[in-house]
Amino acid sequence: MEKQVDVLIIGAGISGIGSAVHISKNCPQRSFEILERRESFGGTWDLFRYPGIRSDSDMSTFGFNFKPWAKEKVLASGPEIKGYLSEVINEFKLKEKIHFGHRVLSANYDSTKKKWLVEIEDNNKKKQTWSANFVLGCTGYYNYDQGYAPKFPHQEDFKGQLIHPQHWPENLDYKGKKVVIIGSGATAITLVPSMVKGGAGHVTMLQRSPSYIASIPSIDFIYEKTRKFMSEETAYKFTRARNIGMQRAIYALAQKHPKTVRRLLLKGIELQLKGKVDMKHFTPTYNPWDQRLCVVPDGDLFKALREGNASVETDQIEKFTANGVQLKSGKHLDADIVISATGLEIQILGGVKGSIDGKPMNTSHHMLYQGVMVSDVPNMAMIIGYINASWTLKVDVAADYICRLLNHMDKNGFDEVIALGNQADLMEDTVMGSLSSGYIARAADVMPKQGRRAPWKVTNNYLADRKELKNAKFNDGILQFSKRDEQADRKPKLVS
Repeated sequence: MEKQVDVLIIGAGISGIGSAVHISKNCPQRSFEILERRESFGGTWDLFRYPGIRSDSDMSTFGFNFKPWAKEKVLASGPEIKGYLSEVINEFKLKEKIHFGHRVLSANYDSTKKKWLVEIEDNNKKKQTWSANFVLGCTGYYNYDQGYAPKFPHQEDFKGQLIHPQHWPENLDYKGKKVVIIGSGATAITLVPSMVKGGAGHVTMLQRSPSYIASIPSIDFIYEKTRKFMSEETAYKFTRARNIGMQRAIYALAQKHPKTVRRLLLKGIELQLKGKVDMKHFTPTYNPWDQRLCVVPDGDLFKALREGNASVETDQIEKFTANGVQLKSGKHLDADIVISATGLEIQILGGVKGSIDGKPMNTSHHMLYQGVMVSDVPNMAMIIGYINASWTLKVDVAADYICRLLNHMDKNGFDEVIALGNQADLMEDTVMGSLSSGYIARAADVMPKQGRRAPWKVTNNYLADRKELKNAKFNDGILQFSKRDEQADRKPKLVS
């Protein structure tokens, strides 16, 4: 073995950095290393470089619980988030723990040694094999090599530039040009006002169907005021608790009274558009939170539409032409640049090929115990954020639980833990829940599945998770522990 590692963290994004801090604070007896395939930290916030890239969650809940986001700005830009993560890395001395340019190719669990054997390739294509006692997957859930890019009819005929936001060209010149953005999700609604501000001639958002969009203030004025008479930490905790409560209340109201929430959202959009844009483009056919709710700061999207610098079309693409996009309605959209903001390609564990004793592991045949540990897979956990709240909230509670589990193992001399699943509990829905978004549907073949009951049922409820994971016991009959000199009486059931 080139390197022996205690806890191996795969990924130096939000999840990996947050987990590393929790381990360093709560499990000082445990050493850890972080493998990152890219040349810098930040994951999503290092990969995406398109104009206006920003969080779609407020920063009081997107920031970690151990480090206040010390600015009044509600939605932070990609560079600002990277700056925040850089502060975390420096403050907790993580830099020497991160191995950049190291891609994990495969990971095989050797049940006789109770260790993971991890094959790694560096930027020089040199392969190494590391061994690890525990593996923590912090890679998110999409493919960093390629986004979801459907093939459009005759797209090869288009003489302009066709771009996917995941691979934004450096120094793209779009000043004075006609831009068509295909999509209606968070990326599209961010790009429209940003490209207008950047000097685009005209920007058209082309969508198959509308999404719910809410306008929120760009500055948290309450946080700004409370910081003047509270300590930074207290003001942050207060704002964080308030926003978590509001998010949960809005989501719960949408589930219980969808018509009421729909009416409020649509009324808010109508007030923003001021009669300048047809409401049909912002009236979805589904209920609020059947798909993720999009937000815009200070109504910047609606302002661009009102002022005529941007427009929206709800239609389907018939084909690409040499100079734009032909719609099925008969309308033609002239374009110098077409941006395919069509979403993500789903991937688990960053594409790592996992196996147990050489037998391949299919993550879609597994569940997540407490939303954290992969069923029937020893000494492995993964962090997948919430669909209805900030990703970081899940990082904090999941990492804290993992630390408690590791401490329990150390206290009792255990070398292995496995959450034994039951095939009868396996459902068709993934851990992403019941959202109808396209990327959720595309995740069915790779995402771990929901279980019928606790602790296999993923609720996407932060407040419930925080309570459950903080108080969860380890002697529940599902978690099976063993020592290296013992041969555990178990067999993985759901690998294939």
